[in-house]
Order: sequence, then structure tokens, then C-alpha cells
Amino acid sequence: MVSTPRKVAAFIITLLALFALALIAVNTGSLQVTPDQLFRGLFVAFDEDVSVVYDLRFPRIIVAMVGGAAMAVSGVLLQAAIRNPLADPGIIGINAGASLVAVVVTAFFPALLFFTPALAFAGGMLAFLIVYSLSWRGGLSPLRVILVGVAVGTMFSGLIAAFSSTGGAISSTVASLVDANITMKTWADVQTISLYTAVGLILALLAARRCDMLALEDKTARSLGVEVNASRMGVSAVAVLLASISTAIIGPISFLGLIVPHIARILVGTSHRTLIAYSIVLGALFLLAADTIGRTVAAPYEISAAVIMSIVGGPVFILLLRKARATYGE
Repeated sequence: MVSTPRKVAAFIITLLALFALALIAVNTGSLQVTPDQLFRGLFVAFDEDVSVVYDLRFPRIIVAMVGGAAMAVSGVLLQAAIRNPLADPGIIGINAGASLVAVVVTAFFPALLFFTPALAFAGGMLAFLIVYSLSWRGGLSPLRVILVGVAVGTMFSGLIAAFSSTGGAISSTVASLVDANITMKTWADVQTISLYTAVGLILALLAARRCDMLALEDKTARSLGVEVNASRMGVSAVAVLLASISTAIIGPISFLGLIVPHIARILVGTSHRTLIAYSIVLGALFLLAADTIGRTVAAPYEISAAVIMSIVGGPVFILLLRKARATYGE
């Protein structure tokens, strides 16, 4: 049981770290502005340097934070819904399914760009239903979910690669989305991802009590009047929605939805209302950190945030697998 002062401290420290990192991200690049210059340029008088930062860096920073929050909460909900501590939208194929639809819409139906997250949700939901149905044999086991999810994700990723290689023009259009490179984002992207994510996060917070119930044994939950299967599918649908939103605008990011929930449980406990709220902040911090590191570590070149998350997340996933070896041995 995590004490209330510890929870409050975790929230305050993480929020301060996010604010400090955002200021660092604003000044990451060849053009730099002081905090005073930034404030005056935003609220007092026009400043050309601040205007450039505002149009080029602010959308990227906001998209990274909102997308990170969406992906982290998606991981929390998936782990609760299918009772698998290793569940992650990237690992079980949801990101790949959503990404395939997003790539098709971006390349061929640019007029539907604002609706890309909603359309990507259909692709993510299809991937999830395939994994869920193929993994169900009188119940869900962590091993089957992971193995089937990897297979389904690989299949969709192959389709994306085949589609992207069909033509140079198409490939250049969708390359940043396929590679999950958070660059050249605009205020239109901010508007799209913020609107859809706000809806998803509200639904996630409303589903927090259901997540607590799903943590119990199915028999216990049913004795408390919970429709286990309906609750599991409802929570999963919200998780897929959030993952699809992030994937449609940023691209597929793996391991973020795995790492953040585990760290959040250590810091704020297992109550899902608090866990979801804290994962919003921590997820935003993680993806913004990954993007900022990718912009600086090989400057003037950039490394995709997805690559940074894979480098960090791969070893963490292996450690979690080893920790759960007793379960996987059953």
C-alpha cells in the first residue's frame, strides 16, 4: 500500500520534471530563446525567433506529450483487461493494425486526415480481436497472448512494409508515420490528437473501477455483480482507441505502454483511478524524453523516438519475462 504523501510527491516531481523537460525541448536545436524572451514573445510582443519556435517546436512537444499519455494509459488498461502484466499495444499487434490503416488513409485519402484516428481504431480493434480470439482456450494465458500478438503484429508490419515499398512518392509521404518520427508536426496534428485523446482519457478514467474489479478472480468479480466479459471487452476497446490515436498521428511506439504502468504501480500503487491519472503524466514525460534524446544524441541527425523506446524497452521486457518465468512455465 503506497502512502498518500508518496503519491502526492510522485505527482509533483513528475509534473516538475515534465515542465523542465518541455523547456529543454523548446531550446533543443540551432535556434534558442531564453525563458524571458519566450514569455515576452508569446504574451507581450511579437518576436521572430519565438514565432519560429512556436510554429515548429511547440506542436512537436505537445504531440509527443499527448501521444505518450495515450499510449501509457492504453498499456494500463490492457494489462488490467487481459490480466497480463506484459501486455503492450506494440507487443500484441494493436499498433501495427492501427498503423496499417493510418498509412493507407494518409497516402490515399488525405481529405480524411482528421478522421485518421477513428479509422485507425478499426485497424487496431481488428488486430486485438484476432489476438484475443486465437489466444482464448478456456481462458487467456500470458504466453498465448504474447506469442499470438507478436505473430499478428509481424503480419501487419509486413503488410505495411510491402505497401510502403510500392512507390517512391507514397513511401516519402508515409515514411515519418511508419518510422514514428515526431517531426514536422503542425497545430492541426495537435488539434486532432488532443481532441481524440481527451475523449479516450475520459473514458479510461470512467473505466477505472471496472479495471479494479477485473484485477480480482473472475468468480469473485461475478459475485460482486460485474459482467466480466463485457467489462473486459469495454476496457480493451478504450485501450485500443487510445493506442490507435497515438499511432495514427505519431506512428507505432512499442514498450511505452509496458514500462510506464510498471513504474507507475511502484510509485502510486495499484488503484486504477490514481494509476491512470499518474500514467498520463509519466507517459507524457517518457515519450517527450525519448524524442528529445533522439534529437540531441546524434545532432544534426535525428533518431526516432520509437527507436529510443525500443532500445530502452527491449531489456526491460526481457527482465519482466524473467521475473514472470513462473507464470510462463505453467
